[in-house]
Amino acid sequence: MSRQSDLDRLYRLLSVLEDRVGGKQQLGDCTGYMDWPDRGVYFFFADDERRETTNQLRLTRIGTHAVSAGSGTSLWNRLRTHRGANSGTYEGGGNHRGSVFRKRIGEAMIERDGLHEQYPDWGEGSSAGRERRLAELEHERRVSGYIRDLPFLWLDIDDEPSPQSDRAYLERNAIALVSNYRKASLDPRSKDWLGSDSPRREISDSGLWNINHIEEEYDPAFLDRLEAAVEETTPP
Repeated sequence: MSRQSDLDRLYRLLSVLEDRVGGKQQLGDCTGYMDWPDRGVYFFFADDERRETTNQLRLTRIGTHAVSAGSGTSLWNRLRTHRGANSGTYEGGGNHRGSVFRKRIGEAMIERDGLHEQYPDWGEGSSAGRERRLAELEHERRVSGYIRDLPFLWLDIDDEPSPQSDRAYLERNAIALVSNYRKASLDPRSKDWLGSDSPRREISDSGLWNINHIEEEYDPAFLDRLEAAVEETTPP
């Protein structure tokens, strides 16, 4: 089988998943009161880009959580960190130092809009004090506005945290399959995609808001495991 046919199969499986869970969601509409599984894999799509062959929305980010032994992070906790704060001191913003997804989107916006002088410390360090976070709040709100509108799906896979978990296996191989980094370009990216302005070639060339696994070879057998997981996922 070719990478193109495997990619087509991945999108078919995601269409089945979409039907099973009642459609794609947007983080702007989601709350912790929804019936989230404890653990899973999530798939974010562009909101304005489609595949040439099937007109489906194009994948732009694949992720999971709690892959370190002993980690207690839940699926919703991870998604909420990506979404940002709905209330409090940083309302409408978020913490990009706790979300690589937010960090990469913010970097691309800074590059696109020439905001380097306004946000010279964006992405520096693993934490920041109140003064710096308030200085970055306007940009965090831009990031939130972008990420909250992205359609996404999630897959219920409740296995134990581990680098050898099914979730880690599916994430790694799905990224490797979709990525165009140093590979033949499938589903060419629109020149208007924000990631095209990223200072990281890994993002602009892969077409994904991912850095890890984009250059790896994928195991085609992961699609069988993904299909089984889709069949086991129940509507919320």
